[in-house]
Amino acid sequence: MAIIHNLGFPRIGGRRELKFALEKYWNGEANAEELVQAAQARFDDNLSRQANLDLQPVGDFSLYDHVLDHIIMFGNTPSRCKAGDDELHQYFRLARGRAPHDDVEQQVAAGEMTKWFDTNYHYIVPEFTCETSFTLNDKALIKQIHRARSQGFDAKPVVIGPLTYLSLGKAKDNVAPLALLEKLLPAYLQLLRNISRCGVEWVQIDEPALVTDLSSEWQQAYHVAYQALSQSPVKLLLTTYFGPLENNLKLATQLPVDGLHIDAVRARHEVETVAKELAPHKVLSLGVIDGRNIWKSDLSATLDWLEPVARNRGNALWIAPSCSLLHVPVDLNSESRMDPEIKSWLAFATQKLNEVELLGIALNKGREAVANQLAENREALLRRRISPRVHNETVRQAVAAIKPEDLTRHSPFSVRNQTHKTHLDLPLYPTTTIGSFPQTSQIRNLRRERNAGTLSVEHYNTAIKAIIAECIKEQEQLGLDVLVHGEAERNDMVEYFGEQLEGFVFTQFGWVQSYGSRCVKPPVIYGDVRRPHPMTVAWAKYAQSCTAKPLKGMLTGPVTILNWSFVRDDQPRWQTCQQIGLAIRDEVLDLEKAGISMIQIDEAALREGLPLRKSGWQTYLNWAVDAFRLSANAVKDATQIHTHMCYSEFNDIIESIARLDADVISIETSRSDMALLDAFNHFDYPNQIGPGVYDIHSPNTPSTESMVYLLKQAAGKLPAQNLWVNPDCGLKTRRWDEVKPALENMVQAAKVLRQQVAAA
Repeated sequence: MAIIHNLGFPRIGGRRELKFALEKYWNGEANAEELVQAAQARFDDNLSRQANLDLQPVGDFSLYDHVLDHIIMFGNTPSRCKAGDDELHQYFRLARGRAPHDDVEQQVAAGEMTKWFDTNYHYIVPEFTCETSFTLNDKALIKQIHRARSQGFDAKPVVIGPLTYLSLGKAKDNVAPLALLEKLLPAYLQLLRNISRCGVEWVQIDEPALVTDLSSEWQQAYHVAYQALSQSPVKLLLTTYFGPLENNLKLATQLPVDGLHIDAVRARHEVETVAKELAPHKVLSLGVIDGRNIWKSDLSATLDWLEPVARNRGNALWIAPSCSLLHVPVDLNSESRMDPEIKSWLAFATQKLNEVELLGIALNKGREAVANQLAENREALLRRRISPRVHNETVRQAVAAIKPEDLTRHSPFSVRNQTHKTHLDLPLYPTTTIGSFPQTSQIRNLRRERNAGTLSVEHYNTAIKAIIAECIKEQEQLGLDVLVHGEAERNDMVEYFGEQLEGFVFTQFGWVQSYGSRCVKPPVIYGDVRRPHPMTVAWAKYAQSCTAKPLKGMLTGPVTILNWSFVRDDQPRWQTCQQIGLAIRDEVLDLEKAGISMIQIDEAALREGLPLRKSGWQTYLNWAVDAFRLSANAVKDATQIHTHMCYSEFNDIIESIARLDADVISIETSRSDMALLDAFNHFDYPNQIGPGVYDIHSPNTPSTESMVYLLKQAAGKLPAQNLWVNPDCGLKTRRWDEVKPALENMVQAAKVLRQQVAAA
């Protein structure tokens, strides 16, 4: 009998209930008890949605971030966050830099965030020093286990494995994270013993680091770690996902654990080898349903290869989604307005569990037990394959006509830069922002009324223009050198564009957690992409008419639109990216014709698309950079091209970043204390750069002195004349009363540096 289980479920809620509960708590509109009650309701709902599984994951649920939960659980909280006794306040200080009602003295530097492997989920980075120690505090997890078991669920706790946890962290001094393994293992062993006392049989111990490049030292550390953990009284399901094991395959199959889960979607070719290498008495768990995308699975084709494995493994076969369903929306049944044809091609988290259940029934009782469901699945897949809505011959011809010269600017940066100096006449350390300004309740209400049909498009546009004019006025009063229109008309930096491009479809409730309470609603790319009309030109022209200062036209780049969407799986990703690149290129040229002299094409997600193995990096970077160049490089020399990147570790891809050939690039550096600029110690970056000096993910107000300090660090690595001054990301999630003082200090920091240069 095959066992069916799940690796994790979306925690934010089908209507973002946890998001709103968190924000009420942070804003002082709810107390801690009310937050806990709201979280428990979400936890219980998640369990109920997984009731038909043989085992239910516990520990995948989190108030903010599961890695942060482990930081707290192992007593690895940085010393700056240990003021006070309230654990919940400490938790949110590390997450956000402050807890509700904190005064200035209690605010701290928030933990650094970065992307979870190659996903769009952000985690709080563990911090390690030579003084790091670990003390187990597993009360939260044990409480979840008891709650699940009290409701009759067979709880399978989910724990990040010790090697993956160490690999996710960042050394704040010269300590090697692996050197801390000996200190960490006793806490893990005690955790497993405590879990055993709850009556739990199986623990899912996640080691996705096993699908990355590991040195021999790290590989040996796995033997050491799991030999120690094998002494625990619970059974361990070693869980890998996001890719194939490759040269770590033999290591993973030989570790002293009771079962092994592999991603049979991204590593289908390894199933047969793993099944042979894994001892017959060990559980083989196969992730057969894609946990990263929203397309229906081909259940019949899956059964074709899965049935022989089931016959060979017998009771030692488990099936599940490939990874946690954290990365997909909760329930397709909520989508009452979606095009029925396209909806029939999709599966969200709840539907993916239904697919796992159907496969389990087919394996255990035969295909005839689910014959009708399998027939419906085949019919939906066929309708999608032959649908005329998927393919557009005009788009195909445009892609085929792309020439190498379409990817190159007319003149090198040195020539363009002189042109920009003449035309733009900007001061040293020019100040700007990344693009968005606060999305106020007024803006959200206007959008809601327009979508509901209670506000005409004409009145909506008039109201948004007034907000843009006020945003321009605020920036002028702040003294910023280069302005933006604030993006009041945009719901999301990807969704906004996808709504106006052919080949996309949108959801009402397809929310996915990005970090904390920040959720995104990725568009679905189902067909060939084409821009039928201008998307931003009218707003940019109006904004520029409100000021004599230069204003940036704001676009999202093709790679980011691709990586932050649910992408069609019937053609290579690079082909879809090319199509988006052509659409953005058309918009860029129309902005230039409209008199916009600066155009920012954000590629916030460029790095997160990197394959987890370095052997695949160059292929990805080649087509990703080419897609950006295709979108940007048809402009005249006088037009200045900007781009922005979030959480982009530059050191290992700096040459590809340079190959973008953007005139100005802005990056996140504030939480890393400018450490991301270390790449420029060994690489002579030719163009201009704006290292973010204001951490917009924290509500704290950075001081002028702190920003001067960060900019001086940057000036030690790059020429001052090439530096811009800006926040590290857009400001849409912040409030105006937070934004204004922060930007005032930022502008003042630029003035201080100009004075110091003038006096030198």
